[in-house]
This record gives sequence, structure tokens and C-alpha cells, in this order.
Amino acid sequence: MIDIWNGKIAGYKKEYDNEHNLNKPVLEECVIKDGKKHSCFLILPGGGYDHLSNHEGENVAKRLNEMGISAFVLYYRVAPYMHPTYLWDVKRAIRYIKHNAEKYNIDTEHIGIMGFSAGGHLACMATQHFDKFEYEKIDELDDIKANVNALCMCYPVVSITKEIRHDRTAINLTSGDKELLESLSCELNVREDMPPTFLWHTFEDKSVDCRNSLEMGMALKEKNIPFELHIFPEGKHGLDIAENIKGAEKWTELFEIWISRFGFI
Repeated sequence: MIDIWNGKIAGYKKEYDNEHNLNKPVLEECVIKDGKKHSCFLILPGGGYDHLSNHEGENVAKRLNEMGISAFVLYYRVAPYMHPTYLWDVKRAIRYIKHNAEKYNIDTEHIGIMGFSAGGHLACMATQHFDKFEYEKIDELDDIKANVNALCMCYPVVSITKEIRHDRTAINLTSGDKELLESLSCELNVREDMPPTFLWHTFEDKSVDCRNSLEMGMALKEKNIPFELHIFPEGKHGLDIAENIKGAEKWTELFEIWISRFGFI
């Protein structure tokens, strides 16, 4: 586990050290160690911004390793922290990876971010606001641009303003602040320089409505951002690699084909 903040955690509040925030944020290394340079993805588990789903981390990283992609899993801070703390942890992790690219044999032109559920929302925010909501610089890492080259959103929370929103995510993120809700709702903030995006969801998802992914796809199309979107008919929320779920179990294969188009494999 890696201390990305070098002991100087931006926005740290000791009174927020509940069971879900102890020893966080930390970055778990899951890199390929064969002496060759590889692309890399930063993985963000979900959990509605009040806990982290541990099953959406190391197992996903291992699957990426099988594709030839190195990975890191970020265990970021959650509630009672609010925005922009989550985003700060992600930006710092991206900067850490770029700064240490030579150490880990990472191709800095092929770094992506992948998130699940609320982690999908956070991953999207990181691409939309990589140059906004900054913390005070603590060292040379913070001079590094926190952008990425690809985005993968897995059964993501997208809208936090419409009736399809995931209420717990929206409240934990903004405490209901209307201005923040609009500025952090992913479908409302697609920018023209966002990276290519892969999305998948299931029709049966009762926790996060699949219309979240449909809304994101339409918003990406409006800005002419390349994307691939899959809505599988079966499967509950929180499937991670979706083993033995008919249809959805193919998402990693489809992702592998898609990401290879952009030189990651």
C-alpha cells in the first residue's frame, strides 16, 4: 500500500476517521513486473461515497494484468468528507503514477481511469475537472497534469440532478447544494477534450438506473467524444467482473477489444 500524500494529506480531518476512512487514502500496486513498459489503469471502487466496495478492486486489477495492462487501486476517502476531497485523492493518485512511471515501467501516454458505481462517477469527474477544484500544492508531484487517456465507467452513477439519480451518492457528494449538483452531474459537464469512454450497465440494475449510462452516452455524442456503450439484460448492481452472469460476463472481453484500438494493448 502506497501513501500517495507523503504524510501531508490535503484536507485531512482527524474527526472524520470513522471505520471507512481509517488508513485512507492509500494506493494498491498491481503492476506487471516483466521488465517491459505497459499501459496502466487507475481503479476506483464504488460505495456511494460513504464506504468502499472492496470486491471492485484487486480482482479487476488482476483481470487487467491478464490483458497486459498494469493497474493501481485507489482506496479514497469517503463521507463525512465531501467534494472536492474525493477528487483530490484521485488527482494525487494520477500524479503519483505519472511521477513514478519509470519505476513501474508505465507508458505515460496510455494511462486510463476505471470506476464502478459511485467510483464511475468519480472517474468521470476526474476527467471533467482535472484542471479544476485543486488543493494547495505540497510537492513537485502537484506540478503534473492530472489528465488521463481513457475512461471506463462500470454501472456508473452519472446524473445527480435528475429523477434517475442515486440519492445517497448525490447527498454524500454535495449535501444537496444545488449549484454543486449541477456542476458535478456528469452528463451536464462533458468537455470537448474528454478521453474515449467505455460504459456498461445492466437493464436489471435496481440500485443505479441504467438510464444513467444512456444519458452519458448521449452527452458524449453531443460533444463528439468516441464511446462504446453496452446495456446487458441480466444482472444486479455491483457485479465487478460479472463472473457467470450471462451477457455481462463478456464486458471485460469487450473492453479489451475496445481499449486495444487506442494502443493500450
